[in-house]
Amino acid sequence: MKIKHYLTLADAEFLLDKAYQYADERHFNVSIAVVDETGNLLTMKRMDGASAMTANLCIEKARCSAISRKPSKLFEDIIRNGQMGFLTMNSFSGMLEGGEPVLYEGHLVGAIGVSGVKSFEDAEIAQYAIQEFLAQVNH
Repeated sequence: MKIKHYLTLADAEFLLDKAYQYADERHFNVSIAVVDETGNLLTMKRMDGASAMTANLCIEKARCSAISRKPSKLFEDIIRNGQMGFLTMNSFSGMLEGGEPVLYEGHLVGAIGVSGVKSFEDAEIAQYAIQEFLAQVNH
């Protein structure tokens, strides 16, 4: 039998808090979501001043990343290059940069999605939170 790692609520809140702090320090108004490995929501926060539409977008970005096990930027690039014929997901909103998988010991344990600033900045926030989480877990 194998051991399966997963994100606890405390883990999800740690990721959310690190992303929030990073965004707040840069005066970014974003929404942040953390999902489990199946794409189901664990926690979400919309910062004051973040557009209402970012609340759904951050969840979709996280879900896209969890389901595909890849950064959502991959799909943005595919769409930009006109190769979206194979995509059959219900919503293309998650296929923008800003969704990042959370991998632990090579296994997907969840994903984080951020929406509200430029897409590369959304991804930067998510990547920072994951980096801080993994540093904390590995100590």
